[in-house]
Formats: sequence, structure tokens, C-alpha cells
Amino acid sequence: MPFSQNIKVAVDAVVFGYTSKEGLSVLLIKRDIEPYKNSWALPGGLVGNDESLEDAVQRELTEETGVSINYLEQLYSFGKPGRDPRNRVISVTYYGLVKPDAFVLHADTDAADVAWFNIKKVPQLAFDHHEIITLAHARLKNKILYEPVGFELLDKKFPFSELEKLYMAVLDRPIDRRNFKKKVLKFGFLEETTERQQLDGAGRPGNLFCFNEGKYFQLKKEGISFEI
Repeated sequence: MPFSQNIKVAVDAVVFGYTSKEGLSVLLIKRDIEPYKNSWALPGGLVGNDESLEDAVQRELTEETGVSINYLEQLYSFGKPGRDPRNRVISVTYYGLVKPDAFVLHADTDAADVAWFNIKKVPQLAFDHHEIITLAHARLKNKILYEPVGFELLDKKFPFSELEKLYMAVLDRPIDRRNFKKKVLKFGFLEETTERQQLDGAGRPGNLFCFNEGKYFQLKKEGISFEI
């Protein structure tokens, strides 16, 4: 029986950022080509014939936004017919976390502009990219409950209140602050320092904390089960 296939492979990146002031945000580009010219979308594009998926997503992200990430986790493959009006395109998607202020954004190649958008204020997007972001956010919400991925979004030393704010921003819900602190500290990889928080106004400054990554991985090797 004759069989033909004309499928292209693309990669798209959902990059989440976090700041105490802006909360959780996602990185978007404004497309400079059709289809959906001048619409906001995720950074991404077609995979080269001689590229790995990982190399392709890193290249597209750097070219279109100026952002580079050491580690992007594969999220899901989107291949519904008609998702791209030009061709049958399967997109292998990735997601990752960065500090927005660690980069100077720079749009190039297929992007006319690039910007961070609060996760609650995402504009109308090209293709099925809103669906991709929704799935990536759900994955992040789940992962942050069983793996301390959020520490890389904080300063090296931080007040515990910043960790609470981070979790509330990612989970998009309140948390039991007393119970949360008790659960996190019991694991032993979050260390209290003698340095104190700098306050702008009145109030008693609390001590700063730091994440001991080496201790976490040692505890994980020993069988620790991190769950919030």
C-alpha cells in the first residue's frame, strides 16, 4: 500500500522567569514573518537537518531572544494536523526557568520584538502556543512540589518570605506559611545564615537563608523524598 509523509519538525521553548516584584512571567516574541505576523508567540523554529533537538531549541532561543539556558526539560510533542497553516509541523516543546534580570533581551531573525509577560496577562498567541504554555505551567506547578527547582530563581541568599512568594506565584494560590516553612526546613538543605534582611521600612529584619545544592543531592542519593 503506497504511503507518503511530508512532516516538518520544530522546537518551541517555554521560558519562565520570576522576580519578587513581577511574579511569574513567560518569555514571548513578536513574529516578524507570516503566518501570524506581529502576533506574540513562543520562541522556536524548525530543526536543522544536522541538529539535535536540544541544539535547535538552544539556537532558536538565543537567536530570537538573546536568552540562553543551561538546562531545558522536554515537555511534550504537539502534532495536531492544521496547527501550522503552512505545513504539517510537529513541535517538540521544552520548558525552563531563568532570572529575567540576568539577560538583556534582543530580538533577531524571525522575531521583531521580545518581552516578558506576567503569566496572568499573556496576550493572544499564534498557533497553539497558549495550549503549550498552559501545559508547561501545569508541569511546573507539579514539579515544584516534589523537586526544589525554584531556588535557582532566587538570590544566593534570600529571606524565607521570598521563597514563600515564589511558591505562591508558581502555584497561583495561597499557602499555609507556617506549615510550609516547617516542611521545607525539616529536609536540612536550606540553611539559615547570620546575615539579616535589609528592610526599606519599619520592622524586625529576619535572617537570610541559602540553598545547599550539594547537600540536597546527597540527601536525594540517600533516598530523601522531597514533597511540599
